[in-house]
Amino acid sequence: MPKIAYAQMKVEAGHPDVNTKKILQFIEEAKAGGAEMVIFPELAVSGTFLGKTWDDESFRNDCLAYGEEIIAASNNIVVAFGNMDEEEDNIYYLVRDGEDIDDENISGIGTVGFTFEDEDWYEPADFCVKFSSKTFVFDKSIHYDKISSSKCPLIRVGCVGIQNTGKAIYVFDGASAVFNTNGEVVQYAERFAESLNFINTDEIDKMPVLEVPEINETENIYRAISYGVKCFLEQIGMKKVVIGVSGGIDSAVAAALYTKVVGAENVILVNMPSVYNSDTTKNLSEQLAKNLGCKYYVVPIQESVNRTVKQLNDCGIEVSDFVKENIQARDRSSRILAAIAASVGGVFTCNANKAETTVGYATLYGDEAGFLSALADLWKYQVYDLARYMNEKIYKFEAIPQGIIDIVPSAELSTAQNVNEGKGDPLRYPYHDYLFKAFSEYSLTPEEILELYVKDELEEEIGCKRGLVEEYFPTAQAFIDDLERWWKQFTGMGVAKRIQSPPLLTVSWCPYGDTDNQEYQNGWHFTKKYLQLKKRLLTR
Repeated sequence: MPKIAYAQMKVEAGHPDVNTKKILQFIEEAKAGGAEMVIFPELAVSGTFLGKTWDDESFRNDCLAYGEEIIAASNNIVVAFGNMDEEEDNIYYLVRDGEDIDDENISGIGTVGFTFEDEDWYEPADFCVKFSSKTFVFDKSIHYDKISSSKCPLIRVGCVGIQNTGKAIYVFDGASAVFNTNGEVVQYAERFAESLNFINTDEIDKMPVLEVPEINETENIYRAISYGVKCFLEQIGMKKVVIGVSGGIDSAVAAALYTKVVGAENVILVNMPSVYNSDTTKNLSEQLAKNLGCKYYVVPIQESVNRTVKQLNDCGIEVSDFVKENIQARDRSSRILAAIAASVGGVFTCNANKAETTVGYATLYGDEAGFLSALADLWKYQVYDLARYMNEKIYKFEAIPQGIIDIVPSAELSTAQNVNEGKGDPLRYPYHDYLFKAFSEYSLTPEEILELYVKDELEEEIGCKRGLVEEYFPTAQAFIDDLERWWKQFTGMGVAKRIQSPPLLTVSWCPYGDTDNQEYQNGWHFTKKYLQLKKRLLTR
């Protein structure tokens, strides 16, 4: 009765020394637990996201040298682990007693098939091993889905932790599990945690099928983001976090999230009012800080904003109202939050959501600045869902005041954004969330969107509530004006801002900064067919 151990380990990309030390510890634990074989994830030695380091011969040789340490530790146990090889390929090693062994029929264990995550095993075997380095994606859950392509029991082994491309920070939740021949789960590892798990392979098809708990989208997102934030702060060696709180939903969710991750004693909340900030939002910010138990400071900015405007006027430079709005945003982040973070030995956050990121609705070097964008892969509706979830399930009281959830989203940078008069951002999130999602995640162009609009199929196609288009845009001219405004932003200035924005935690299948979602500053374009369709609509 072969006893197999599979290690769901935290892999640190680019640190074969750290990973190897952990692998060697797991090997000894597996031996102590009576395992005849121990399995590690794909690229467990090197890590997956390596950039140009992947092509570095000295790094590759280093990984191979650490691999030899693992091979040497395989006395009296079979070890299967992922690493790169001399040809820069992603391969697995199967060793025992310091030597490579035949992976078709392992003495004392049986016939075993080995595959990687995106491959399947169709041949008969005693069991199959799937090496994985799959990143977390909330809306395409493959964690414990039924696997029916194998003709034998299957053990999937994944990693946890975070890895990155520089801009995109990927979260790994493990997803390690054992499936019977029918593809049903009979054992699984705790997500977002390291563990060494044991299974008797002869017993897999005799074990009871497990009902894997259903995890809804918002809980999935919360667990991934809070884990990702924790790992990222540990990686950069920071504990103190400074957050500018405006009385709005994004900064409130960020505050509640970071407070749970690092503790209220390590979170500083700062409200920075100008003459345009209402007592309503100022009071909500203070209430948020009291609810969370965080240090709270009020640092007014109007005097410094006026000083900047006067200095420019004295130089003969006319400052428009729009520029005054940007001065406020930059004064808050580049001056106050940056100074406080440096003073306490911490970092300050960027609280942007994906809708704002998509069209560049943020100020460069202002509210788009920060050490990390934890919410930048979440649409506005997901931020609201996260607020309600944390109140109900995490804090179990109204930590984020209901007033923050109910108030109209507003940057409060001018009288045109007076929240007490119901005025706010130019983004109508119940519609624009879905329009921007169509731009960024499904690559719909203005031509395709306008065709759907003409056929009255747009709302169904992009997923927003029926009737919103007519409610927000009573005429074709109004619809087209809005579409072109945001398409120009998405493909124009929005690209420039995204390139300069902080790294972001990824939770969707199509995040900005992803290697498959590279961006270029080519500017906006409307196809000939779009322009013809537009002309017909506006002249009929």
